[in-house]
Amino acid sequence: MARLASGIWVSAYLMRLGQANIPAYVTARGDETAGAIFVKCATLDGQARVWSRAYDFEADARVWTEWSAGPESEVDAAIRSERGRDRDLWVIEVESREGRTLLDEEGLA
Repeated sequence: MARLASGIWVSAYLMRLGQANIPAYVTARGDETAGAIFVKCATLDGQARVWSRAYDFEADARVWTEWSAGPESEVDAAIRSERGRDRDLWVIEVESREGRTLLDEEGLA
């Protein structure tokens, strides 16, 4: 399975979110080629969830798994800690009261 460069995936994801009128921002730039990607969804009620891409060996596919969830301040602290360990990590923040990230749509794994 060919792997898309992280910077290209982020650009395409932001465009797809924009087409769906879902506000999103890059809050931390990672390595353009191989940086891991976190997608944080702030539900604008003080809560947030974060997903990261993982590889499901049984399905032989990349999948998005929940990495963290809870009060937004705690989620942000966990992300800062992870960025301290991995400077190549991308962080995309999505703002959606409904929790929409589009990560379950075709082509975003």
